Amino acid sequence: MAIFLELVFQILPVASGLRSLSVSTNDPVLRYSPNREYTYSRDWNFNMINRGRVNNAGFINDQDYVNVEDEPLLAVIGDSYIQAQMVPYSQTLQGRLATTSVRKFRVYSFAASGAPLSQYLVYARYAVDEWGADALVINVVGNDFDESHILYKSLPGFWYYHSDTDRSLTLKLTPLERGGFTSMLQRSALARYIFINLGLNSLGYGRLASAAAGQYAGNTSTSTDAVRMQISLRVIETFLDDLQQIPGLAPDKVLFTLDGFRYPEAANAGKGTYFEEVRNAFIARARAGGFEVSDLDPLFFSTHESTFEHFEFPMDGHWNSNGHRIAYAAVMNSRLLSSWPR
Repeated sequence: MAIFLELVFQILPVASGLRSLSVSTNDPVLRYSPNREYTYSRDWNFNMINRGRVNNAGFINDQDYVNVEDEPLLAVIGDSYIQAQMVPYSQTLQGRLATTSVRKFRVYSFAASGAPLSQYLVYARYAVDEWGADALVINVVGNDFDESHILYKSLPGFWYYHSDTDRSLTLKLTPLERGGFTSMLQRSALARYIFINLGLNSLGYGRLASAAAGQYAGNTSTSTDAVRMQISLRVIETFLDDLQQIPGLAPDKVLFTLDGFRYPEAANAGKGTYFEEVRNAFIARARAGGFEVSDLDPLFFSTHESTFEHFEFPMDGHWNSNGHRIAYAAVMNSRLLSSWPR
């Protein structure tokens, strides 16, 4: 029966997984097994099928990454919104930017599902140090703030902030080791169906899960618990301060695209929630530090009011191609891009 099911699932569009590589202090950047095609699908009935490519550097991108000293590089950094397994590359924010920038500047993406602000810092350093990035676009979403702290999330392979005795925050790695048994399971379509499509691999990693309250706004819990708020605000301060310490990367070379409520009625319902409080705090603190922040909500609101289109999938809160198009428009109209070759 197991052999029969394996043969059946080999034919079906089971999620292939991305096969993350081991992450340690000697090899500290989460990446995926390079130079391979992947299939994305979700749930028992294979919703949202999409196919794409993991490139030579271990990131989802149709381009292979190369170091070219005389050609500027714009790095796009984020979590699953930027990784965008479920969206054709040409329709993603980075894919659209790459098409626009042909022969003017390079656009490379550095992203992983589950990454929070703390991991974005690691990707920012990597993009600058390893690939010579001249400027960054960092996409920020609702669960990036509390889940940057080890108290709220701990996925192997990611860097999280830990609280010190003096209330300061220190970045530490949760290591990821890949062994032979894991590799064997990844080759089995039946195992991938159970672990990925049915979601078994997502169990057991949360700490004080930010969605535990059961009510959501901005794809995160509405709870304004005092400890959660205090930690989130400290994360924002520390992250922005740490970002300013990256050599050769001035604040005016960083653009944050900030996801929002997306619809006016959702924004009205979300007043006073955790997401509204922390996103307002992030905007104020980032702009005070000289960073550019593009709040996507005004674009989301105006577009929806005129076209009635939606910006996420019916069964999934990630941006669809419409959402990526809005983010692309915001980047193209940014102060950062106005100084780049167009």
